[in-house]
Amino acid sequence: MDLTVTALALGAAACLGLSLVLTQFGLRHLSPLRGASISVPSSMLAYVALAPFLLDVSAFSLRGAILFTVCGCLFPATVTLLTFEGNRHVGPSITGAFGNLTPLFATLMAIVLLGEIPHSGEVAGMAVILAGVLLIIGAPRAMPRGAFGWAVGLLLLGAFIRGLVQPMVKAGLMDWPNPFAASLIAYVMSAAVILSAGAAREGMAVLRPPAAGLRWFVPVGLLNGLSVLLIYAALARGSVAVVASLVACYPLPTLLFSRLMLGASGFGWRVALGAATTVLGVAVLLRG
Repeated sequence: MDLTVTALALGAAACLGLSLVLTQFGLRHLSPLRGASISVPSSMLAYVALAPFLLDVSAFSLRGAILFTVCGCLFPATVTLLTFEGNRHVGPSITGAFGNLTPLFATLMAIVLLGEIPHSGEVAGMAVILAGVLLIIGAPRAMPRGAFGWAVGLLLLGAFIRGLVQPMVKAGLMDWPNPFAASLIAYVMSAAVILSAGAAREGMAVLRPPAAGLRWFVPVGLLNGLSVLLIYAALARGSVAVVASLVACYPLPTLLFSRLMLGASGFGWRVALGAATTVLGVAVLLRG
């Protein structure tokens, strides 16, 4: 396996894990929509600032740019809102664990869009991932079942969108092999979507966030932005199934950062077992 792909994908996983925990702090001050209205534009501004130094248009492809644009309307904008809302209800550990469904959706969509057929070992890995998610769903919790079910639905939709976007971005990178351009376009589109949604719901107040929200959601946005760049760089070098599987290890850093920053609260032994099982499934999927 390409060690560069492994390093890029695992680096993205670490960024995602830390951002989920920081998001939990930020959501104490702002709603998911207000938080996303800070985090996504923060990433976009960082990309725009770096564009004069890192953007290479010599191999520009209109088809690739269109694919990146379509993906940007879905990810990270929509996924950020779904993740923040789910995180607000169930916490970062369970939110991160449900992210392990992304390789399943990504592999299935790669079959349809790219013709990447999974091997028997990859299918076995998907089965283990599903078993881990069932453990998490069945874990005891204090919140009402209806609220938990609603949060799970949001996280499942977020995992599906991530899984859909990755093979689409891979297809775009085949035409325009520039991960920075893919990330820049994605964040410009996502920032437009998020700010439009925020303005429609809360008016111009969405552009005047409190200092407490900025303190948490700007770092969240920068971490998420870096994770997207690392994922797209890995997709430019490796297959969708491998990259999605490695990135899906982010429940482990999420659990670690949760323990360090939130204490023992936020997950029990069954959630931890479910997260470990899903990561085991990722390993099986990767070896397949």
